[in-house]
Amino acid sequence: MTGAAQERVDDAVVVGGGAAGLCLAHCLTEAGTGVTLVEAPDGPLRPAERTWCYWEAGTGTFEEAVVASWRRLRVRGPDGEVIESDPAPLRYRMVRSGPFERLVHARLAASPAARVLRATAHEVRDTPYGAEVRCTTAGGQPLTLRGRHVFDSRPVRRPPPHRTLLLQHFRGWFVRTDAPRFDPGVADLMDFRVPQPGHGLAFGYVLPLAPDRALVEYTEFSRAPLTTDAYEAALRQYTEGVLRLGRFAVESAEQGVIPMTDGRFPRRAGRAVVRIGAAGGATRPATGYTFAAVQRQSRAIAAAVHRGSPGVPPPHGRRALAMDAVLLRALDTGRVDGPRFFTDLFRRIPMERLLRFLDGGSTPWEEFGIGLRTPVGPMLRTAAELPFLARRETGRSEESPR
Repeated sequence: MTGAAQERVDDAVVVGGGAAGLCLAHCLTEAGTGVTLVEAPDGPLRPAERTWCYWEAGTGTFEEAVVASWRRLRVRGPDGEVIESDPAPLRYRMVRSGPFERLVHARLAASPAARVLRATAHEVRDTPYGAEVRCTTAGGQPLTLRGRHVFDSRPVRRPPPHRTLLLQHFRGWFVRTDAPRFDPGVADLMDFRVPQPGHGLAFGYVLPLAPDRALVEYTEFSRAPLTTDAYEAALRQYTEGVLRLGRFAVESAEQGVIPMTDGRFPRRAGRAVVRIGAAGGATRPATGYTFAAVQRQSRAIAAAVHRGSPGVPPPHGRRALAMDAVLLRALDTGRVDGPRFFTDLFRRIPMERLLRFLDGGSTPWEEFGIGLRTPVGPMLRTAAELPFLARRETGRSEESPR
């Protein structure tokens, strides 16, 4: 990279234009911090259109990018039992990456303290004045960006040492049916009326967009992803055999893999380099949800930078991570039956309280009450076992007898 163009020293450089990078760039700008957002040029490094979902009360910062929302949520047990509730004041929301990116870009363009650059970031490292990002522009020219702080959202190459590693992997179809088949007022979070894998659990996920349009997904929590053909077969079985949609067209598809692990993601990659988003541990280990935590993390980081504080706030609290570690281990060992576990939780606990718990907003007393409504014996056995298990750097979970 010798001969690379040298840039001004920004207050902050944010690497990556996904949910985490866009959220943080917006929050930094709102707090009065100058920021450069580095996004990959058009091509293979730019991800396809993605869907992010979360629940929130009131009107959020990015409400203009919400393409659909639902007041009522539903869970279906393996036997067809229906659990439906309105978790007011929370509302389930869907954001598509395209509208979200356009919204944040428009807001950044309105601020003289922000700029967006299209370049491929290769190296991030500490320097005496903060940190620098070595890039290649879309035209192939080397470029070095300098910042007092650098926030890196690029995915980590491998998960951190862990005792348990499951993958939440899925494929979804955006479908249009020949006749009205969906209730746009109700979203199905988990539908366990699908064949269960030998290890882990599987469920359907339905987000209606209109009476004849919906996002329909097949999701598994297990140790390895499927082939695209296997996802397609599972989706055909779910849409035809379970939902009985009749004739429909698949307008588009999306597919992804989300690591669910008790590994400890380091939030710092250097004195002035901070990892954000999934790379910084924003994904909730037991659910795979990330978008709400990314927003909280971004607000906290922006406030800390504005105050001049060197601290990097964690995206999730210690209690939440400890409980998630127990649940992941119990699911991975098969000590608890996944479909029954989640169905029982939604049946026994008010949905608003359970969603706050899953988002890290519950009190210790509420968490104690929720714990009593889980399979206490297997969960206690798992909690007692965890401190004696080694953390491994392989892609497998630490083995032990069930």
